[in-house]
Amino acid sequence: MSRSRLLRRLSACWLLAIFVSGAAAADDPLPISVQVALADARLPPEALVAWVAEVGPQGHEAPRLTWRAREPVNPASLMKLYSTGAALELLGPAWTWSTPVLATGPIDARGVLHGDLVIQGRGDPTLVIERLWLLLRQLQQRGVREVRGDIVLDGSAFTQPPGDPADFDGDALRPYNVQPDALMLNLKSITLGFVPDPPRKIARITTDVPLAGVKVDARVPLTANDCGNWRGALKADFSDPARLKFSGSYPVACGEKSWSLAYADPASYNARLVDALWRETGGRLGGRVREGVAAPESSLLFEFASPPLASVVRDINKFSNNVMAQQLFLSLGLDAAVTAQLPQGTPAFVSASATVSTPALPIVLPSPGEPQRQEAAASEARLSVVPLDTAQAARAAVSRHVRERTACTQAEVVIDNGSGLSRSSRSSASCLGAWLQALWTSPLMPELTSSLPLPGVDGTAKRPGRIWGAALGRAHLKTGSLRDAAGLAGYVIGTSGRRYVFVAILNHPNANAGRPVLDALLDWTAQEGSP
Repeated sequence: MSRSRLLRRLSACWLLAIFVSGAAAADDPLPISVQVALADARLPPEALVAWVAEVGPQGHEAPRLTWRAREPVNPASLMKLYSTGAALELLGPAWTWSTPVLATGPIDARGVLHGDLVIQGRGDPTLVIERLWLLLRQLQQRGVREVRGDIVLDGSAFTQPPGDPADFDGDALRPYNVQPDALMLNLKSITLGFVPDPPRKIARITTDVPLAGVKVDARVPLTANDCGNWRGALKADFSDPARLKFSGSYPVACGEKSWSLAYADPASYNARLVDALWRETGGRLGGRVREGVAAPESSLLFEFASPPLASVVRDINKFSNNVMAQQLFLSLGLDAAVTAQLPQGTPAFVSASATVSTPALPIVLPSPGEPQRQEAAASEARLSVVPLDTAQAARAAVSRHVRERTACTQAEVVIDNGSGLSRSSRSSASCLGAWLQALWTSPLMPELTSSLPLPGVDGTAKRPGRIWGAALGRAHLKTGSLRDAAGLAGYVIGTSGRRYVFVAILNHPNANAGRPVLDALLDWTAQEGSP
């Protein structure tokens, strides 16, 4: 490093240290390595909130480090820690989704159903192509080979206003923007594969799912160009949902690649998939596949169960799956046992702030003070309300449970949805830390902890470019990222063997350039250093 660059960095650190020393008395000084990382990323200290404490009551009473910890910020995907933790405690790790399969007529000895077949969604996020095949296979093994009527797809269980997949960031084809559906099949996405065939100078294009009436170009020419922007080089045209076209080429240097997309016409996805898969498995259909609602006279043939909740939570948190997280969140609003716990006459929702109106709740961890709780309750009582839909019921259930298990106030945590794909979700670092402390004392702590990625080992924490330092493979952490937010939260094992709750979040237009800041604080925690 040149002398001038070293002097610039030392000067920046000195100025940052002056700012830190003037911070609120309740804040601890930031570790030098974190100050340096903030200066290098050109981020102001107020972009960071952090809370680090040893697990257990003693840690909550005397955290190792707090930095603007009571300030509510956008936690991005760290919000999944609230929704998945609440789901494990409210539903239990062995809980499963059930997808009823019904018929509106008799089945004769030849395997002909004289009526409609109904698949009734109840929110299961695991009905991917393989499991949908199993469902149809079970149907045929029960004697149904032909449906003389229609196959009716009933996704009416979720009652909520329709959403636009482009609402969040304008990119409707991103898989994470798929809107919830009580009958969610294969996450309403399609994965295209590109397989070079150099002798024929082409790249073959494969698809992971059959969609009735949809044609995909079978090949594109190969080029000797660098891999670079290979998706742009393909010159894809997805404007016609029935025809996926490519007028460009594919660089041979890329090897095999895949491209996952949300289907351009999500309203027709389920019908196209079921139609194609039913016929592929040898089923015959006299009518058509359509959206609809189960008729009152429908009789149950069987129920198709999902994997246990603990397994689904692992998929959600390890890979930060937004669609699955939102399906789980809405399922909490659909579950009678969960919604029955809401106080009669009080569940309500304010759309502007996604805040739930609930009465004062018992606190498990140390309380910030009775007067503050009374003030928050009085503030909630002034909110105007509207009747609950499924999403509102889910917000009510999760918010109530978080407040029962922590000392969080209304201002410190605002739950908009279950995934964190939101501009209005809020959490303070201390509130999320208190939630993780509460979950550590839960009998279900092992299920939640094992669902979180290990730094540098798996899930979203395996991505290249991160310097995990002493925390490499020694923590379980949820990652979070939006265009203006980045965060890490979970449990860290220090070099002494002590375990710590760790929460660090950046909110800034350049937040994602600050990942080294999060990594530096994580390494400091794992090394059990002093500021």
